[in-house]
Amino acid sequence: MTRTKTPAAPSAQTVDTPAGPARITWHPAAGARLVLALGHGAGGGIEARDLQALAAALPAAGITVALVEQPWRVAGKKVAAAPKVLDEGWRAVWPALAAPGLPVVAGGRSAGARVACRTARELGAVAVLALAFPLHPPGKPEKSRAAELTGTGVPTLVVQGGRDPFGRPEEFPEGSFDLVEAAFGDHGFAVPKKAELGQEEVLASLTGAVADWLAGQRATGPGAG
Repeated sequence: MTRTKTPAAPSAQTVDTPAGPARITWHPAAGARLVLALGHGAGGGIEARDLQALAAALPAAGITVALVEQPWRVAGKKVAAAPKVLDEGWRAVWPALAAPGLPVVAGGRSAGARVACRTARELGAVAVLALAFPLHPPGKPEKSRAAELTGTGVPTLVVQGGRDPFGRPEEFPEGSFDLVEAAFGDHGFAVPKKAELGQEEVLASLTGAVADWLAGQRATGPGAG
C-alpha cells in the first residue's frame, strides 16, 4: 500500500529588513526539490486567491511555497511602499528563502511580480513566476512596463487573466517568456458568475499550468540534482 505524505503545517518566520520586519509563511513540501517564493500585490496581502491556491496545491508536487509579506503589510499600513523599498525588502528576505539549500523560483502577483522580475538575476533566482503582471496602468497602454518582464534574464512564466485591465494576454509583446491565460479572470483572477468556467475550475487550471511549467524547468541552483 502506498502511503500518501501529509503536508506539513504552515509556519511563519519573521525576517528583519531595512524597511522593518517582513514575514514568510512557509508551506513545506516533503522531499522538496525547489522553493517558490511569492510576494503579494500593492492592494492586498498573501490572502489573494491565486497565492493561496498555489500554496495549497504545489507542496504535493514537491514544491515548497513561501508566501512573503512585505514590511509595509506586516506593519498594517494601507499603502504600499515605493518600488525601491519593495526591492530592498525582497533582497533582505532572500537569504532566508535560499536557506533550505534548494533552487529558488522568484515570483509574486502584480507589484510582487514586478519586484521578482527586477531582482531575479542579481539574487540568483532560477526562474520567475509573474502572476497578474501589471503591464500598464488601466487605460494607459502607452505606459508599458514590458522592459521589466523581458529583462529578467531567467526563464519566466506570466499567468494573466483574460479580462485583466492592467494588460490582457493579447497585449503582451513577443519576448523570451511563456504566457498562460487564466480564462475570464480579472486582475485578481476573479471570474464572473456568468462565465463558462467556474472560479474553482480557473484556479485549478492556473495551479496546474504553474506546476507543469515548474516541472519543466531544470534546477540549476544549489542542491540541484
